[in-house]
Formats: sequence, structure tokens, C-alpha cells
Amino acid sequence: MIIAVNTRLLLKEKLEGIGWFACETLKRITQNHPEHQFVFIFDRKYSGEFIFSDNIIPVIAHPQARHPVLWYLYFDWGIPHLLKKYKADLFLSPDGWLSLRTKIKSLPVIHDLNFFHYPNFAPWLNRKYYYYFFPRFIQKATRIATVSEFSKSDITSQFDVNPDKIDVVYNGARDVLAPLDENIQKEVRKKYTDGCPFFLFIGLIHRRKNVDNLIKAFDEFKQSVTSNLKFLIVGSKKYWNGEIQAAYDNAQFKDDVIFTGRMETEELNKVVASAAALVYASHFEGFGIPILEAMYCDVPVITSRVSSMPEVGGDAAIYVEPTSVDSIKDAMLRVFCDINLRNTLIEKARIQRNRFTWDKTADLLWQSIEKCAGTDL
Repeated sequence: MIIAVNTRLLLKEKLEGIGWFACETLKRITQNHPEHQFVFIFDRKYSGEFIFSDNIIPVIAHPQARHPVLWYLYFDWGIPHLLKKYKADLFLSPDGWLSLRTKIKSLPVIHDLNFFHYPNFAPWLNRKYYYYFFPRFIQKATRIATVSEFSKSDITSQFDVNPDKIDVVYNGARDVLAPLDENIQKEVRKKYTDGCPFFLFIGLIHRRKNVDNLIKAFDEFKQSVTSNLKFLIVGSKKYWNGEIQAAYDNAQFKDDVIFTGRMETEELNKVVASAAALVYASHFEGFGIPILEAMYCDVPVITSRVSSMPEVGGDAAIYVEPTSVDSIKDAMLRVFCDINLRNTLIEKARIQRNRFTWDKTADLLWQSIEKCAGTDL
């Protein structure tokens, strides 16, 4: 079987959530199935680190997909030519985008529908693209994979899709993530927070990630207790806006809020494992990989009780209302003040995290590929 794959999000040193999903699953699938040929379709010069095995043919489609108009040209003009050239039997798209100008069997991985629930969080032209094309992608798909039961239910209800057409393939966590020796943690804290303990947020600094309320809650936390604890925010400021700026400007303890920007993977692993707690109170997530990553590092988790996050956290997290600054602040206080609670969360997380591994994800995605390949159009 010849499987063409949309690999435009495999970007060296720029992997985000969906990029990590693509990297970890494709690495395993291509290596575990040498009997099949894979055509990796990039939209720019690619890194050799993503050519995981000898059964991969890397190619580049044009133009680079960096804008809604270019998305359309890339998927509906650039990709069909390559699918025909390499006589692909199936098109796998880890980010959910499909080509509508081909009859090839197609399997998109639709991680979530956040743009339908929170349309104002996306730029106007992006929103128009999502609204027009994603219902068509879903109709076009031979099968659909998604990363949580929540997202499966959401896709089913929003687009009247038969649930039997959708396969759940949970995310995993990177193999290298693990608790760190206390001496290494001290070195990490010395490097980033002058040796002080810290709450941690990881992700794009974006309205959907609720960073403004996290800053407000941390400021109120600092006003409530005497503590040298800092708040480390790791992620790109690409979507920084006025609400986040205002929350930061108005914070009494803004000097204790530290923005690091993006981090290389090895350094990020150390930072996660050195945190006092992860604070990840998004408005909406299809899964929430940082929740799982913190669990693998024996770091307590504070997260939202909405969308998929309770499905990932199980009974091993403290849940908050993302729109309530007081709710987030109170959770910070509980984790800070109650050592028994911290230990309980860590013990429960050691059980909960075993439900989610990239090996399991890759196996489930391969099963979905096989179902897709065996489905008549």
C-alpha cells in the first residue's frame, strides 16, 4: 500500500501539539510497517530527522501553506498532483486538512473543533476558511480519527456524523519525560527563576489558552500568601493580544511572571519536571498534551473542567472553571499549601498516565488506516 501523508507541520525545532502527534505516530508507524511505502508531503524544505525509515519518500508541494488562500492552493492544487504521481492508495492528514480535488480514500485526524465553539479566537479569514472547508473535509473523509471521546462526540453532534466512522486515538507523552533528580531541579530553578519554585504554563500564548486569567489568578495567589513562588510561561507570543497585555501590566507581582519563549525539547523536559505544578486552564482542548506530560514527570496538575481535559486528567488533577480567576487562584493555593494533596495527585497520576502512550496511539491510528483502506468509497 502507498500511503501519502500531509507532513507540513513537521517543522524542525517548531513542533507544537499537532506536530508532536504527527512526529511520534509517524515515526512508529513507518518503522513498524516496512512492507508499505509512505510519501511524506512537506510544504517547504524539510529536516532529515523526520525521514524516519527507508520506506519514506519525502516530497515538497507548493505553495507553502501559511495563509488561508495558500492553504487552499496547497491542498487542492499542490497535493493532488503528487497523489496522482505516486499512485497513492490513501491520504493521511494528521492536522485534519484534506484535498477536495481527489477521489483518494482519506483519513483526517481532527483534533478538536475549537474554531466552531470560539470563533472569535481565530482571525477573520482563518475563521471563514474553517467554516467553509471543515464541514466539507468531514463529508469527504472516508474515516475520521480524533484524540478524545469528547472530540468524537463533538464532531458527531456538530456535523451529524455516524459515530462508527470515527476512531479515537488518544495522544501520548514523549518517552524522555520522567521525574528529575532534586539537584538537577535546583539547577533548572536557578537558571530560570533565581532558584525559586514555580508554577508552569506551556503552550501558545493565545486567548484560547486563557493566559490572561492565569496571570490574574497568580497575582491574586501572591497577594494571598507570602511566597517566593514564580510563574513560568513557556511558549511563543505569536498570538499575544491586548487582554493578555492588560493582565500583565495590571499585575502587582508582574516581576514574578517570567516569559521564556519557545524552548528546545531537551530543555523543556527539564523545566516540566522541575515545576511545582502545571497550571493549564484552557477554555477548550481536544486533548491537552501538557497535562499528560506533567503527569509523567510527577508534577501536580491544575486544569479546566471543560471539554476533554477531565478525560485526560481523570481523578489525578484539580479542576477549575477557566472563566473564574478565583477558581484558578484557589486551586493554586490548595496545591501550594497541602503537601498531602500534592502527593495524592502524583500517586493517582502514575496510574492515570498509563492509559496514554505514543505506542498505543500509533497502534490505534494504524488500525484506523487499515479500516480506511478497506472501506469502499
